[in-house]
Amino acid sequence: MTTIEHLTERTPSVSVDELLDGFYPSPRFAGVSFSSYRPDPEQPSQEHAVRELERFAARIDHPEPSMLRKILGAKKPSGPAGVYLDGGFGVGKTHLLASLWHAVDGPKAFGTFVEYTNLVGALSFRKTVDALKTYKLVCIDEFELDDPGDTVLMSRLMRELADAGVKLAATSNTLPGSLGEGRFAAVDFQREIQVLSDQFEVIRIDGEDYRHRGLAEAPEPLEESELEAGIEEHFASDTVAVDEFDALLQHLSGVHPSRYRQLLDGIDAVAWRTVRTIEEQSVALRFVVLADRLYDKDVPIIASGVPFDRLFTEEMVAGGYMKKYYRAVSRLTALVREGQKGEAS
Repeated sequence: MTTIEHLTERTPSVSVDELLDGFYPSPRFAGVSFSSYRPDPEQPSQEHAVRELERFAARIDHPEPSMLRKILGAKKPSGPAGVYLDGGFGVGKTHLLASLWHAVDGPKAFGTFVEYTNLVGALSFRKTVDALKTYKLVCIDEFELDDPGDTVLMSRLMRELADAGVKLAATSNTLPGSLGEGRFAAVDFQREIQVLSDQFEVIRIDGEDYRHRGLAEAPEPLEESELEAGIEEHFASDTVAVDEFDALLQHLSGVHPSRYRQLLDGIDAVAWRTVRTIEEQSVALRFVVLADRLYDKDVPIIASGVPFDRLFTEEMVAGGYMKKYYRAVSRLTALVREGQKGEAS
């Protein structure tokens, strides 16, 4: 029998330790490793990336003894403070970043760029530094350059962590059309992270960009009268969060994005009534964070209203946050195809 809940009735209270405990790869990458990555034999940079990351992991777990560094006259450990995986979509950057995280003994953290900025917003900058500087490795997936304020914030955070001896690893997140050929070039990373640029080893990963084919077509939404039957048909023994879309948007404004992961705890699927196009940028950006957490947890969706390829206005999709909205539409479309058609997301 289906258990019905409502996200609009949840307001998670999360401690600092609970927030930090959430910084690990999503279930999609829970079991990945360097050995499970399948390099394209026609793209030698992919095999090269695996070898370089394996060496980086070994340097983290078996650092050069401090006495030897003193004898050699070195002030800091040899090797780069961090690695940056530079490549297009669909070449396995997140797979490799998660593999690095799994390969290194703790303490360690893995999260997206947005999750780290949200962590700073929830804890304060200084408390975030104090918490993360005790880690051996901090992995930052989907580094974004579309918000100058957040970029400066993360640059400062990474600089302080590197100065504390924390090893760093990052990937980029860029859609075709936003930066030239659709790649986040190393020079762009170095321009924004000037102080750190000479401490990062840039590892380029070439390969076919699977997203050049465009977004998958969003399935037709259900009629209002079909939602209840759809819930019983597809999620007969699951816990489903059923909410009016406008009420959910309003509720999200009162829940800090750093708590969206906990907002979804125990939820197997979601059903939204009367989805509409979001016209307010701040509301849309909050919803993008929820979309990412739903995708991380592989929570299928059924919905009525407008299809998800009409979730954001044309002006938003063509604006400075284009890559965020494209990613959200792509992920939500995959989840609604899973929910309504049974297709793997």
